[in-house]
Amino acid sequence: MELDTELTGEREYVDACRAALDRLVRGAQDAVLDGAGVLDEEGVSGDGASAEALGRYLRSRAKELREEPEGPPFFGRLDFGTGPDAGDHAGQRYYIGRRRLAEHPSAPPLVLDWRAPVSRAFYQATALEPRGVDVRRRFGWAPGARGAAEELTGLEDEPLGDGGRASGENGGGGDGEGGGALGSGIVASEIERPRVGPMRDIVATIQPEQDDLVRTGLAETVCVQGAPGTGKTAVGLHRAAYLLYTYPRRIERGGLLVVGPNRAFLGYISEVLPSLGEVGVRQCVMADVLDGASRGWQVRAEDGPRAAGIKHGARMAEVLERALYARVRTPDEPVAVPDGSYRWRLGAGELSDIVAETREQAPPYETGRERVRARAVALLRAQAERRAGPPDNEWLRRMGRTKAVKEFLDAAWPRVKPEHVLAELLGDPDALARAADGLLDAEEQKELLWSRPPRSFKSARWTAADLVLLDEIAGRIAHPEESYGHMVVDEAQDLSPMECRALARRSRFGSLTVLGDLAQGTTPWAARTWPEQLRHLGAEGARVAPLTTGFRVPAAIVELANRMLGSLDVEVPPARSLRRDGELRIERVASPAALAPAATEAVRAALEREGSVGVMAADARVAEVRAALEAAGIATGAAGDTGTETRVTVLPASLAKGLEYDHVVLLEPAEVVDAEPRGTHRLYVVLTRAVSALHVLHARPLPGALEG
Repeated sequence: MELDTELTGEREYVDACRAALDRLVRGAQDAVLDGAGVLDEEGVSGDGASAEALGRYLRSRAKELREEPEGPPFFGRLDFGTGPDAGDHAGQRYYIGRRRLAEHPSAPPLVLDWRAPVSRAFYQATALEPRGVDVRRRFGWAPGARGAAEELTGLEDEPLGDGGRASGENGGGGDGEGGGALGSGIVASEIERPRVGPMRDIVATIQPEQDDLVRTGLAETVCVQGAPGTGKTAVGLHRAAYLLYTYPRRIERGGLLVVGPNRAFLGYISEVLPSLGEVGVRQCVMADVLDGASRGWQVRAEDGPRAAGIKHGARMAEVLERALYARVRTPDEPVAVPDGSYRWRLGAGELSDIVAETREQAPPYETGRERVRARAVALLRAQAERRAGPPDNEWLRRMGRTKAVKEFLDAAWPRVKPEHVLAELLGDPDALARAADGLLDAEEQKELLWSRPPRSFKSARWTAADLVLLDEIAGRIAHPEESYGHMVVDEAQDLSPMECRALARRSRFGSLTVLGDLAQGTTPWAARTWPEQLRHLGAEGARVAPLTTGFRVPAAIVELANRMLGSLDVEVPPARSLRRDGELRIERVASPAALAPAATEAVRAALEREGSVGVMAADARVAEVRAALEAAGIATGAAGDTGTETRVTVLPASLAKGLEYDHVVLLEPAEVVDAEPRGTHRLYVVLTRAVSALHVLHARPLPGALEG
């Protein structure tokens, strides 16, 4: 009876919150209409610019409220006690939700934003350290009928302080331990809920160690080494949302960038930040960062594995620097600068010193050119001052634009374009030999050289790896225009040293959240250690925080994947899972021809249960499996089809990284291992994509680490 009374009261509060939100939406829209009329007729704004600015604000506010993500208005409640630990919150009750809800900026909020400082107690309070909280309440929700708003179905209290009292979800008990989010039935049901569609936010289930990382300050770069299922991607996205909330103006100045491993992954995470009210965040892959198309660098060719590996390697940074600055020449003749009927003389020694000293300062190439010009003009000014007193600024500008000074600059420090530098390097064996001396051996240089140089730069057949080199040269000529206030880099272990450098150039004045798992490194240049990778990212010495406790992948699956760690070329701690449910089945079939029929039956069985189904195999086998499923009348989607109703996704192992499915059917692990040089790492990735059940089908012997 008491629980029913509590539920009734909380449902009334839900209704009050939703009614308040409706009033806010209507009020914001009315303000847009009324404001436009007042500004036009009465001119209260004072001027047109102010009117326009106010109109933009009102329209933006109305749009923001209209687009408020659907969902429960809150997921938790904090009841503070009256003891000294409660501080200013003594005796207060706060509801915690995804967004702050108040009918007026100065009115007490109906719901606090999960990022607000006081909300931290919801994630961190325990019975041993209650932080002034008497009772932490969690709410259970269920989808409403026929698309209606979600309904409050239960609640669960955790007594933390002396005044705590316990009730349970629909009559069930709380964990009774205080601080036991993992012992909470509501939290467990949310974590284990079937995974259909894009990734969801985790604000209702953030664990204390995750919360510590999420709330790390803007100035600090953090690297999260996260084992499968530990929520590292969610931590990175929620840290982005936290920083946008806590440091809005500082982030606005530079922006916030999320870099993911592939477009399927971006589709999977696309709704997390909007669900938290953050819609202005750019999410992209490395190809978007490099953006060769907008600069005329079309990818028309493909490197072999060895050439791509050389181009992505850290040594290329020095090779490119040498190639760029090989254009700088030491002047060997004086320069005569006409000034009306008079000629000023700049000695070869003076000019040589200017060029040498500027080169030692190592500014960006274009900055160096302008610095040489300025110092040459300064020599002219010194002569003019001795002859006739200080010249004016117009005289100085005119001297800097004279033909003689321009010709000196073009000879000593000529203008260049990235494509000119790289084309000469790849097309001229002698130029490459000079730049690569002591860095690349003869065979490596031969791998890089074009077999047939293009007739012009516009017809150059650049490769994807060339874009990284062109970006490096462009960054040495002039700093990139964009420099983000914060950057979230997911699956960072797969970035090459040169890709890391491209990101570092775009975060010169900002910080990073680096996310990854060395055990899941699958590219030929994947990082073996975090300190080295962080150095390439310009974040040497950044804190590395391990997450080893998983909440999504069942223990049986994690233990199977852990068997592979000894065969990987990295050192990471084994993962552990707090989930003891889930299913693992390993089945041998009679022959390779029997794999597709067996997969069809496994998918049929998985479809009898709730949730998404991912069918994974080596890339070469995917078409065969998809055809078999379609022939059996099972509709399938491809990786990245997150907006469809199709429950079954067939995808190559190479695109599995970062994705999750309730049920995974994996075909022929040995083929996944054999398909690429780091196939063992790829198999480790694929094995950890299931969050309920993993069904492994194989005709060939299992890779050694999985036997037994």
